[in-house]
Amino acid sequence: MEEGTETSLPAGRRGHLHPISSLIREANAIFGKMGFTFASGPLLESEWYNFDALNVPKDHPARDMQDTFFIKDESGMVLRTHTSPVQVRYLESQIKNGVLPPYRVIVPGKVFRNEATDMTHEAEFFQIEGLVVGEDITLAHLRGTLEQFFAELFKGAKVEVRFRPSFFPFTEPSVEVDMRLVGESVPLKLRDRWIEMMGAGMVHPNVLQNAGLDAQKYRGFAFGMGLDRLALLRWAIDDVRLMHSADLRFINQF
Repeated sequence: MEEGTETSLPAGRRGHLHPISSLIREANAIFGKMGFTFASGPLLESEWYNFDALNVPKDHPARDMQDTFFIKDESGMVLRTHTSPVQVRYLESQIKNGVLPPYRVIVPGKVFRNEATDMTHEAEFFQIEGLVVGEDITLAHLRGTLEQFFAELFKGAKVEVRFRPSFFPFTEPSVEVDMRLVGESVPLKLRDRWIEMMGAGMVHPNVLQNAGLDAQKYRGFAFGMGLDRLALLRWAIDDVRLMHSADLRFINQF
């Protein structure tokens, strides 16, 4: 073939984005328009960032072997069980560089849980974490942010969001967030149904203090949702295990 000759693969041989990769790109774009910055962190995490800095007590059930993959060399390292450690890492990095709030950061990434797999659960999956910190942040800001995100993601549908009281060590107050899609464009099996989407709440003062912020001056909200579950809803996928099956018949649909 002569130098400079342009070539392209036949249409039937073109690659396809994995649905999770596609969803991460879309979520980053939506939150980017709302002023959020992308951040990431290590998959192998210390117990300090994964638990202690997030106000998770030493005797909390989340530290039990059935939930967490601990590293055998007794180094105090674990495969991160959520994307929340990036909250503290991001806050520390901003303070170190002399940048004070307001902050808006979005963190998509892989997490690990030592649990049995089925149609809706996997031992490794993807989450997306959001964090906003400022001087006058409230739950109303959290609600508005999530309503805007879901409205952009599920275009053509009316999106309703509701909060239910819950408990997480790293937020106070804590809420479970449900979403309902309304409209003719919504698949029948999802239309008008309340679906649990994520945990969220106001950042616990201890988390802000552990990162080096004045919890008397600053407040914030945080949320974390499973991207695999979001993909199931977005594309009406029946089994979450398909996401990690490496089956090209599945990937090629996207």
